[in-house]
Amino acid sequence: MKVIANIFLIVLALIGLGLSAGGVWLAGLGGSPYYAVAGIAYLLSALLFWRERKAASLVVVLVAVFTVPWALWEAGLDFWALFARLMSPIALAGFALLFAPTLSAHVSRKLSHGGALVAAVLFLAGFGLTFTPHGAIRPSSDIATYKPAQGDNTPSDWTAYGRTAAGVRYSAFDQINRENVSKLDLAWSYRTGRGDGIDQNTPLQIGDTVYSCTPTDVITALDADTGEPRWTFDPKAKAPFWQRCRGLGYYKVPQGARSADGLCHERLVQTTIDARILEIDARTGEVCKDFGENGAVQLSQGMGEVKAGYYFQTSAPLIARNLIVVGGWVIDNQEVGEPSGVIRAFDVITGELEWAWDLGNPAITKLPPPGETYTRGTPNMWTTAAFDDKLGLIYAPLGNTTPDYYGADRPAFSDEYNATLVALEVTTGRERWKFQTVHHDIWDYDLPAQPALIDVPDSDGGTVPAVFQTTKRGQLFLLNRETGVPLAPVEEKPVPQTGGAPEEKLSPTQPYSVGMPTIGAEHLTESKAWGLTMFDQLACRIAFRKLRYEGDFTPIGLLYAIQQPGNLGGFNWGGVSVDVPNNRVFMNDIRVPSVFALVRRKDYPEFAKSAHTDATGHGATPQEGTPYGMATEMWTSLLRVPCTQPPFGTITAVDLNTRKIAWQVPAGTAEQLGPLKLKLRLPMAMGLPTYAGTSATAGGLVFFAGFQDYYIRAYDAENGAELWKYPLPVGASATPMTYISPKTGKQYVLVSVGGAPYSKDIGDYLFAFSLRSGK
Repeated sequence: MKVIANIFLIVLALIGLGLSAGGVWLAGLGGSPYYAVAGIAYLLSALLFWRERKAASLVVVLVAVFTVPWALWEAGLDFWALFARLMSPIALAGFALLFAPTLSAHVSRKLSHGGALVAAVLFLAGFGLTFTPHGAIRPSSDIATYKPAQGDNTPSDWTAYGRTAAGVRYSAFDQINRENVSKLDLAWSYRTGRGDGIDQNTPLQIGDTVYSCTPTDVITALDADTGEPRWTFDPKAKAPFWQRCRGLGYYKVPQGARSADGLCHERLVQTTIDARILEIDARTGEVCKDFGENGAVQLSQGMGEVKAGYYFQTSAPLIARNLIVVGGWVIDNQEVGEPSGVIRAFDVITGELEWAWDLGNPAITKLPPPGETYTRGTPNMWTTAAFDDKLGLIYAPLGNTTPDYYGADRPAFSDEYNATLVALEVTTGRERWKFQTVHHDIWDYDLPAQPALIDVPDSDGGTVPAVFQTTKRGQLFLLNRETGVPLAPVEEKPVPQTGGAPEEKLSPTQPYSVGMPTIGAEHLTESKAWGLTMFDQLACRIAFRKLRYEGDFTPIGLLYAIQQPGNLGGFNWGGVSVDVPNNRVFMNDIRVPSVFALVRRKDYPEFAKSAHTDATGHGATPQEGTPYGMATEMWTSLLRVPCTQPPFGTITAVDLNTRKIAWQVPAGTAEQLGPLKLKLRLPMAMGLPTYAGTSATAGGLVFFAGFQDYYIRAYDAENGAELWKYPLPVGASATPMTYISPKTGKQYVLVSVGGAPYSKDIGDYLFAFSLRSGK
């Protein structure tokens, strides 16, 4: 016992030394003096223990006692904020009381050990509360009453990435519902034999067949009831990095236009990671040779030089009437003048180019004139568009001209269209209206997700056609989809103007959707810097004081700054789902700020040698053609835990009748995570960052699988209560879908399970769930 007690004494002295040094540093930066005071107190206690003084343990206990009012003053009753502040002092007080009789003379063993027991109980109680969700929002009295929909269990197909071109991911089925979802179980599974990259595919279901694609674009047709493969098609597509297939398109040829040979009456439309459009017979898996040249259209046509991996398709194509509408992903932050972000429409039968929208040169309406190309370096649409057949409008969410973080030399068309939702006429591709969500975007706040087309109540008791667009900023924009005029008020607010690159031309204001909730974009302060313990919280607080942060839209400059929300979001590519009868929208978000800085061109080569870089533009990227390279990464502590308070991600329901949050819950647990990338298997309900999207049904359910803890879950659409979860072998980064088999009449929930984002645990599974037989 004496040896262990002496080890504690040494540890206490080191803790005191570290806290006092770090605390003095923080106080010198204008931060809280608490840590310096606590550190000095621990050093004093260690000295008293060394001298075997009776008061040694009392000093440690007093630190814990006086930490309580300080913590409440700083953090209120926020559980996770209190956890970081109180748990370490309580633990140290317990150990000090436990070892006091051994280290100090004349200390009552009974009294001291009794105090240690109290500290242990408090610590265990606090630790136990980590497994209970905190900060959840439940429906309040001013939220519209939820009314279960009248379900329709007639089999109907899931024919598009968002179920339909409206992108609402809502199914009218209620065979699986809130009362029986607990009986949902695995019906069948399939291994795809996947390629590289994390699977993000939302399968299609047409009749009795499910169609799935792998990250390298291999398509498999499966029996909807058994998962047995019917055929496989491999387009032999390759890309040097960032392999993705988020979904397929589907087209059924009208009766009068079908060929006599019976081929390709039903077509799967595929965009590939080597920039092709392919069409495949949905029944046989054979190439539709009447499409393009032997079944393929080369999307490199008219683009000029396309370096390997610099332009291809990662998102599902949009099928609008008889057209295939595609944009394209370009690699971020490599150089100026990257391939064009032109949006093009091709005839779904022949593959002929029907129109092109080149926002840099609207005079080009099809292929560029000989010797010319589509305008290089335009904002691009890397996600999927939505389509309103009645209005004849395509809704295209645009990204930015790359490089993302330096815009002084961007052409005028970039500032006009970056981070902008554009409505295009389906027959001509001409612009009807546009709405910009960020002016002169140098924060990589491109529009990441397919918009949702919803009819919302108006003031006269009727409805108005709306388009709902999520953003990486956590702002939710609700616009009239016929005119682009905001249905929820939008205000221009002044934003920071200092600290950026001297050449930069910042916008003095930015648009805020003040008539809608803002999700996961809380203003940061030093007191909101977080860590699992008081020690890494101190480090994050010091970092906050050292970094530049002036709130939203802090300009990127030569000194590292905090970007909140980070370049991952807010909201990313998953999109939303909608309980259509209740006008309730379900979404998942990411709450991990980024830190970023510009790096002078002369310094960049040396910097890049030691910096990690990935194909998404995170890490070190060159931005060739500008005066600066750049660096960006997630803002985390030394334990690799985000420096902001949980939740780090949520599932949220927004009621469009009141335009308020109906409910919000933390997105899963830390069961598969831990500090320093260790898996502690502790399901702390802190809510983690999420990818992919939600799926809603008339059964009053919201399905989601894009968690970090390897589960698929079903939530009650009324109040956010978790009703069911199922453990997966690896995480998922795909949106669930649901269908009713026309053969058996059974409803299934299907999800691709290929790995959680940033996880090394990768798989190649498709899992289908149904109600257990006889239940």
